[in-house]
Amino acid sequence: MNIVITGHKGLIGSYLKDRLEKEGYKIILSIDKRDGRGLADLNKIKIKNINLMIHAAAHCKIAQSISNPEITFRDNVLGTFQVLEFCRKNKIPKILFFSSSRVLNREKSPYTTAKIYGEELCKCYHDSYGIDYIIIRPSTVYGPFWDETRRLIHIFITNALENKPLEIFGDPKTKTLDFTYIDDFVDGVMLALSGPLNSEYNISGDEEYNIYKLAKLIIEETKSKSRIIIKNPETAQPQKVKCDILKIKNLGYKPKYSVEEGVRKTIEWYREF
Repeated sequence: MNIVITGHKGLIGSYLKDRLEKEGYKIILSIDKRDGRGLADLNKIKIKNINLMIHAAAHCKIAQSISNPEITFRDNVLGTFQVLEFCRKNKIPKILFFSSSRVLNREKSPYTTAKIYGEELCKCYHDSYGIDYIIIRPSTVYGPFWDETRRLIHIFITNALENKPLEIFGDPKTKTLDFTYIDDFVDGVMLALSGPLNSEYNISGDEEYNIYKLAKLIIEETKSKSRIIIKNPETAQPQKVKCDILKIKNLGYKPKYSVEEGVRKTIEWYREF
């Protein structure tokens, strides 16, 4: 199978690209702004005999999408349109689109709205142009990787290793997330690729985990002197997250890593890094 992938320098994109290549898939073209080429450059590219487009590139920070929605529009709305137009013009028959589990929550932000748009655009291009789709909704994916987007576990671990405070935005007794270790996540994606087309799959570690408990775990595992600071909830951020992953489980998905196991492996990597 010949594949084009966007966002291959990110956590999800890099691990997925490695897995696909190990299993014999051919990555014909990779696009990532960290390589100096963005999604707008797809307009200049003509390509043949591609079986699958994987669209993993995105602006993925909710708080930043609220403070600067124009970036989210450019990267996640216009960017996804450019990707699907690339598929249409180059007769690519199938797209794997990374949405977000946050679209399932009642809180809406420029980020979640852009992801909903991306899902609907995939369905539009299926109905209008015959392009099949698989939509993946990740939930707080983490793992051994230097996360330039600075998501929660990256911030907690790096701050703990430097004895800096760990900040929790919301009620420490009730705030939760459904974390997903990267190896489990890629297993789920590979199962989705072999499942029914024109489907949406939520993928998580299937473990709603308290954020205060996570902060304590990371402080203990790093032997840190960091303090935990409680702040008001951030705008449009869900305070409890638990994903229904029955659909991907029906394809054989079973997470292997608990939050404790995944965090310990990630801390070991960060120490060496």
